[in-house]
Amino acid sequence: MMKTEELKLTQEWDKVFPKSEKVDHKKVTFVNHFGITLAADMYTPKDADGKLPAIAVSGPFGACKEQSSGLYAQTMAERGFLTVAFDPSFTGESGGFPRAMHSPDIDVEDFQAAVDFLSVQENVDPERIGIMGICGWGGMALQTACIDTRVKATVTSTMYDMSRVAGNGYFDAADNEEARHQARIAVNTQRTQDYKTGEYVRAGGVVDPLPEDAPYFVKDYYDYYKTPRGYHPRSLNSNDGWAASAGTSLMNMRLFTYAKEIRSAVLMIHGDKAHSCYMSRDAYADMVKDSKYADNKELCIIPGVSHTDLYDGGEGNCIPFDKIEAFMKENLK
Repeated sequence: MMKTEELKLTQEWDKVFPKSEKVDHKKVTFVNHFGITLAADMYTPKDADGKLPAIAVSGPFGACKEQSSGLYAQTMAERGFLTVAFDPSFTGESGGFPRAMHSPDIDVEDFQAAVDFLSVQENVDPERIGIMGICGWGGMALQTACIDTRVKATVTSTMYDMSRVAGNGYFDAADNEEARHQARIAVNTQRTQDYKTGEYVRAGGVVDPLPEDAPYFVKDYYDYYKTPRGYHPRSLNSNDGWAASAGTSLMNMRLFTYAKEIRSAVLMIHGDKAHSCYMSRDAYADMVKDSKYADNKELCIIPGVSHTDLYDGGEGNCIPFDKIEAFMKENLK
């Protein structure tokens, strides 16, 4: 019998975006296969009738459901979908201990658990379920599409391949044996220290104060996570970050091994000014190369848009929700 951990969930509206009057909102929980209870916000179109198509949303990596994923979920609910935006295991309002840890296996399981939950809701059509992932959770959404045949459509937005960054560094600048060896020494030294002290040291969220010579994408992160635009007290990126040793598993594996075998539809969205754009370009190219299932795959590159612009639309409301809606309606019909 699945046991659900009792979570203390905030009931007042505490998102970084305004509440829509077009949808009903409530907190829900569900349990994954590791016994961790996940917290989520459910958004349902007002006056919805019958069984609805549904979408599970998460991301960015180190964010919480009160930030980007909630905005995406609420907006898609305005457009006729039942949606849930969930906090991954060990983060936000979700359960799991120790806090601020992650594993690619559990990350994918969290998406699958959301699909489990949606599949048994009385007002959801289990044959019309999609998933959406933002930033690092875009990568986990694509990885979920590789394994879960219940997922009929997947959208990734400003996708990060966290395993590639963990193994190769940003822009593949550390893609060599010596750099990886030094990274392994560092993370395992940290493990020893953590065990000695009985405390998992945090890596720190977005750097604050911001150095004048910080790379442009770090400045973009600061503008989202550290200002009223996107700051949230439960967001790891807004505060003290992941556990410093949390990336061990990502350093030792690669995502998307079977991406070219994904038969369901995939839409990958990225801005051409994003430092991370190469990750979507390469993942898409690998997914469709020599694949029998390339016809329902699409890469959408948006001119003039940065990585964090797709978190909340930036100044120009650049998130292509019309395109996402059309894609989901076509593939969840």
